[in-house]
Amino acid sequence: MEQSQLLTLLEGKRDAFVSGEEISRLLGVSRTAVWKQIRKLEAEGFAIEAVPRKGYRLTGRPSRLNAAELQSKLGTTAFGRHLHIREVVTSTQDVLRKLAEEGAPEGTLVIAERQDNGRGRMGRSWVSPPGRGVSMSLLMRPDVPLQLAPQLTLLAAVALCRSLGRETGLPIGIKWPNDLLVDGRKISGILLESATEDERLRYVAVGLGIAVNLDADDYPEELLARAVSLKMAAGRAFDRTALIAAVLLEFEQLYAVYKERGFEPIRILWETYSVTLNRTVALNAGQGFFEGVPRGLDESGGLRVELPDGGVRTIYSAEIGDAAPLPDAKG
Repeated sequence: MEQSQLLTLLEGKRDAFVSGEEISRLLGVSRTAVWKQIRKLEAEGFAIEAVPRKGYRLTGRPSRLNAAELQSKLGTTAFGRHLHIREVVTSTQDVLRKLAEEGAPEGTLVIAERQDNGRGRMGRSWVSPPGRGVSMSLLMRPDVPLQLAPQLTLLAAVALCRSLGRETGLPIGIKWPNDLLVDGRKISGILLESATEDERLRYVAVGLGIAVNLDADDYPEELLARAVSLKMAAGRAFDRTALIAAVLLEFEQLYAVYKERGFEPIRILWETYSVTLNRTVALNAGQGFFEGVPRGLDESGGLRVELPDGGVRTIYSAEIGDAAPLPDAKG
């Protein structure tokens, strides 16, 4: 039995329930096979109501992104104007890098409804059921030296934070360097991968993952304490096309500011939206944990951390967590 056969059957019944027994008989498969295909359809973003002794009913289809609709909403000059929307990819980063090597222009955008191998920082995976989140990669060709690449990560974080905050009304903050949080839970991931030549950046693939309309049961249980969607946080669903258009416009405008005035305006904005600064945190920069108080960014994009002895250490890559609690006082 193919998913298309089951979907056609459910759609043909419109709003009526179809029992598992009837589906089995009509399609010539076992009840177990029916259940497995139902689960696969749900994973694809179809909403299917299951009621004991009644059966299954299709109540909603995944919302598919449409290239013409998205481009009609764009206010950008370059970002998103060369657009590739795919149903399934291994990773939007992989597709974009191939296009970049073939000479794709700056602003080329790849969006996928489903990634089979989507990835984030530190090799982590990203949860994004079809039709509910945004998984996209944007091509940049900045004329900057390799050592300034961290600035682009911070630029991406500011652009995403400002645009999503404006569109949703949520109190979104940036955890260093580029995680976006709502009330301490992550709603977005950013991954920059670059190609270099002679200590210059040839291009940068900016991967953006946004948890838009996910529900609690879309997340593995172990992630619910650390992750949340815009829908869960705001109590309402959002138009993914409008969000993408808003993100691209903010990103392009800030990128223009960066090229004209350098990193300083981006640094100020990042510090304004940061939830990392001026509190004691634990950091792991690859050589063991240490504690300190992040005070701000330096001119290259590194995080300046004040150490317990009063010294300052600048880091460019680290995991940040809560500091260890103080021991209970003994009477």
